[in-house]
Formats: sequence, C-alpha cells, structure tokens
Amino acid sequence: MTIFTAAKHNMSFAHKEKPDTLVLFDVDGTLTPARLTISEEMKQTLQALRKKVVIGFVGGSDLAKQVEQLGPTVLQDFDYCFSENGLTAYKQGKELASQSFIGWIGEEKYNKLIKFVLRYLSELDLPVRRGTFVEFRNGMINISPVGRNASTQERNDFEKFDLEHKLREKFVEALRKEFADYGLTYSIGGQISFDVFPTGWDKTYALQHVADEGFKEIHFFGDKSYKGGNDYEIYTDERTIGHAVKEPADTIRILKELFDL
Repeated sequence: MTIFTAAKHNMSFAHKEKPDTLVLFDVDGTLTPARLTISEEMKQTLQALRKKVVIGFVGGSDLAKQVEQLGPTVLQDFDYCFSENGLTAYKQGKELASQSFIGWIGEEKYNKLIKFVLRYLSELDLPVRRGTFVEFRNGMINISPVGRNASTQERNDFEKFDLEHKLREKFVEALRKEFADYGLTYSIGGQISFDVFPTGWDKTYALQHVADEGFKEIHFFGDKSYKGGNDYEIYTDERTIGHAVKEPADTIRILKELFDL
C-alpha cells in the first residue's frame, strides 16, 4: 500500500523497487574527492542504487562544475540535480524554477558587501595567492582567500594552513559582525572557500522541490555534516535521514550495507 501511494504521487519513478525512497548526496568529499572527478566504482554503485531508489545530488557549486566532476551526462545519470543548493534544479533532465541572489539582496547592499570582502582579502597574510577570490553564482557568492584557481597541491597546503590559522573562521566572524542586519548565512565547505547566501538558502532549500513527491524516506549523505559545515542543515533536518561520511569510500560502503547492492 505504501509503495502504491508513493507511486500514485510519483508515477515517473513507479518502475523503481522503492519509488518512495529518495537518496540525496553532497558532491565534494562524498561522491568525489574534493574538486576531482567521480570514480568508476562510484558510478557503478550509483547505477545499481538508481534501479532501486530515486537518487539526486545537492551541491553548492554551479552545474558547470558538477558536470566537470560527475560527467557530461549528469542530468541523465541522476533523477534530481540540485545545483547551488537547489536554486538551480532539474528533475529528470527538465529545469525547475530558480532563484537569484542578486535579485534578493539588491545592488546597493551587494556593493557594500563586496567592497568589505575585497578589502579584507587584501590585508590577509598568505603563503600563496592565485586567481578568482570571489565567485559570483546564481544563488550565492563563494569567497576563497587563496583563490579558486589554486592547484590540488595548493588547495591541500591552504587547507592545512587554514586549520592552523583559522582564516576562514575569522573571516566569517568579521562578516557576521559587519553585516548583522543583512539576513545572510555563511557556510565553510570544501578545502579553500566559504559560501555566503540568504538565510534559509542552505541545502535544505532543495527539499522544497521534492515536498509534494510522496517520498516516505529521504536519505542524505554528506562529509561536512558538523555544525558550521555546508551539509549540517540538511543532515540534521527532521525531513531527512542523515549519513555522515569522510570520503567517497564511506559513501559506497554505507550504500552497499543499507540498500543491499
């Protein structure tokens, strides 16, 4: 009876063994190593999983970066694709309604915010600096003290430096203090950057796209599930069953145990 009810809501997924179960994944550190590409083992695991349940990813990056990491057929490989925390969303390859950060905050406030960020960045003492320190996205801005053009080795080096000196943590505190009335949330994710977005536009934003789909269980896998990490809100949300992982190998192991793959 349960499956019939879910399938009635969700005829597009009626062919699956459990059409009333949705499994969502963070990308970096969960499906792929940070900013690197998906492994063949992970692809095969997801293909097997997709026969049983509905699958999707929820990433902070834009779709172009997710295509780089998850492959050019990403819109066909997942039932749901939630880029920028679901502000850009696809169901079975078709785009759903989207939102815009700049439309929400307005040019005047945005200018004040960016001027403060650039001034703060210019005064940091860092061993190396590369390019793209502020990346403007549809649903947020991403700020990276070392720069998003850093190589894999430079990213690893910065991550260690940041753990010791708490650069990102202090930066976020300064922004919270300066823009207390802006209604913004700051989320440290990945190795080199943090996101700035309207409060409520964290990864839980993606859940509104599946609210009326009749799912009985929504699982979420993420590696930044601790308080302050960019998976924390969706990991702890009462609508989801959270699974904390440290690397893609953990994701594969738990999926095999949980869904008998």
